[in-house]
Amino acid sequence: MANTSTRTLRLLSLLQTHRYWPGTQLAERLGVSVRTLRRDVDRLRQLGYPVEAQRGVDGGYQLAAGAALPPLVIDDEEAVALAVGLQAAAQGAVEGIAESSVRVLAKVVQVMPARLRRQVEALRAMTVPAGWNGPAGAGADPGVLTAVALACRDSEHLRFSYTAADGRRTDRHVEPHRLVCLGRRWYLVAYDLTRHDWRSFRVDRLTAPNGAGSRFRPRELPAADAAEFVRSGLDNLPRPYRVEVLVDAPAATVRERIGRWSTVEEVDAEHCRVRITADSLDWPTMALGVLDADFHVLDPPELLEQIHNWGARFTRA
Repeated sequence: MANTSTRTLRLLSLLQTHRYWPGTQLAERLGVSVRTLRRDVDRLRQLGYPVEAQRGVDGGYQLAAGAALPPLVIDDEEAVALAVGLQAAAQGAVEGIAESSVRVLAKVVQVMPARLRRQVEALRAMTVPAGWNGPAGAGADPGVLTAVALACRDSEHLRFSYTAADGRRTDRHVEPHRLVCLGRRWYLVAYDLTRHDWRSFRVDRLTAPNGAGSRFRPRELPAADAAEFVRSGLDNLPRPYRVEVLVDAPAATVRERIGRWSTVEEVDAEHCRVRITADSLDWPTMALGVLDADFHVLDPPELLEQIHNWGARFTRA
C-alpha cells in the first residue's frame, strides 16, 4: 500500500479523470479498504477539494465544482498540452486573456520537471505564430510535435515518414527550421536534403520522427519568416474557387473584419477589391455577409447563384 500522501494524490487524480466513481471500484483501484477510502476523501475535503459522496449500495464519490479552484494533478502529456495551449492563447486574438495566459504559462513551466520543461521550451522557441485561424484541422501528436520542436531548437538533422495528400508515403531527411501553427494545423518548415529545396510538412501527416544526432549550420530561409513561407505555399495550392469581389467599403474596414482570410486591395477611399481562395463557396458567402456593406461579385458566377439561393432561404425564414 502506498503511503498516505502518495495515495491521496492518486485519489485526486482518479477523481479528476471520471465524473463519478463507485466507492468499491475506487477503493479497488487504490488498493485500500472502503473505510480507508473514506478517510482519504476526508483529507481531500480538509485541503479544500469539494468531494461529494452518494450513500447506499451503489454509493460513490465525485469531485464537484468548488468556490475556489484547488490544485490539479496532471500527467506529463497533459502538462505539455496545457503549456502549448497557454502559448497559443498568449499569441491569439482573444481579447483580454493574453496577459493572464503568459502569467500562467510561466508558473506552469517553472514547476515542471526538467525533461518536460525542455520539451515545452523547445515548442515555445521554435514555433512561429501565423496570426490567423481557419477551419479546424487534424491534430498533431504531442510526442511528434515535441520531437520535431527539439530538433528545430538543436539544429539537428531529422528523419521521418511522411504521407502526402494522395496517400503516398515517403521517407524524408531534412534540416528542420521552425514550426508554424496556421489554420489550426501545425506545419514544419525544413530544408529537404533529398529534394534539395525548402518544404513545409503538415505535422499530423508526419510519423516516427528521429533525430539523426548530427548537427547542421542553419540555412537562410527564402521568405520573411516561416509563417510567410507556409502561407505562400498554401496560396499556390490548386483550389476549386477563386473569388473576386468589389466591396463598397474602405479597405481598412474590410481588412479588420475578414483580412485574416482574404487579400484586400484598396481601389479608392470608399471601395476595395477582395480576393478569397476556397475549397467551397460557403465560407466566402459567410465572410461577405459579415461585412455589413454592399458588394459586387466579379468571379465566379457560381457565387452569385449561391448568394441568391441563400438570400431566398433567409427571406422565407
